[in-house]
Amino acid sequence: MKVTVITISDRAFQGIYEDLSGPEIERILCEKYPDITVDRVIVPDTPENIEKALLHAAEQSDCILTTGGTGIGPRDNTPEVTKQFCEKELPGISEALRSASLEETPMAMLSRGYAGLRNSTIIINFPGSLRAVTLCTNVVLPILSHATAMFQGEGH
Repeated sequence: MKVTVITISDRAFQGIYEDLSGPEIERILCEKYPDITVDRVIVPDTPENIEKALLHAAEQSDCILTTGGTGIGPRDNTPEVTKQFCEKELPGISEALRSASLEETPMAMLSRGYAGLRNSTIIINFPGSLRAVTLCTNVVLPILSHATAMFQGEGH
């Protein structure tokens, strides 16, 4: 399985602070799936840069996990760009992520993360905090290999 982790953050892109979320997603994935290939990129919070990163990653990945830009801030564009980019919605994933997150914090009600498919690539938005990506990565771990097999035509 090939996964691309896209960190969406103006400040991490500019080097103002270190991206902790992307490496944490990679660490958890590699721990669960030792044969996985993970690429990581950091882009600023602009629709154009997000779309460009999604397009590049979708050409080479089975799964794209984004971190950041899912809140209600003025530069939080990730869900809108992802929704426009995807061909099919996977509402059960985003509902599960919000539900699990809500058990940890009421602030999860403000998360607008989206999940969907483009061709044979699954795309899932995570919030940007280290705590949130740890929780969300662990929530989706059980379905990643099954989902990958399904959309590659291997069945249930």
